[in-house]
Amino acid sequence: MKQTGIRRGNWLAGVILLTLLVGAGGCFRPVVYLKNSPKYPVDVFYFNERPDRPFDPIRELNSTGEVPLNDRQTADHRMVKRGNDMQQKETLLARMTLEAKKLGADALIDVRYKYYTSLTENGYQMSGVAVKYRKEYAVEQ
Repeated sequence: MKQTGIRRGNWLAGVILLTLLVGAGGCFRPVVYLKNSPKYPVDVFYFNERPDRPFDPIRELNSTGEVPLNDRQTADHRMVKRGNDMQQKETLLARMTLEAKKLGADALIDVRYKYYTSLTENGYQMSGVAVKYRKEYAVEQ
């Protein structure tokens, strides 16, 4: 009889421990960057997302550029710390969303970012389509 009580006690302790671990895992927040995503003047939808409202395309927007490598990126003749960091990518996207807003767009869809590096420079290309949401009318029944 005592052995059954011990097994039941171990089982119950295991369930409680598992519940605490799962519960504690849900308390952790994602990386700060994800929590503090920037606000842009138009809605932004990446290539794998679509707005849930109908829209009409205005124009495709492109931004390209090349930046010379700095000393930190060429240390010891290794390809380390190449490319744009998140702040530079956000700046590029902010410029593109401002351009879309000037065109009268409500959103920027199909946003894509490509990056490349060579022996002497980092290059990037960002593209997207500026769109205007269609007016929605209430349907009377």
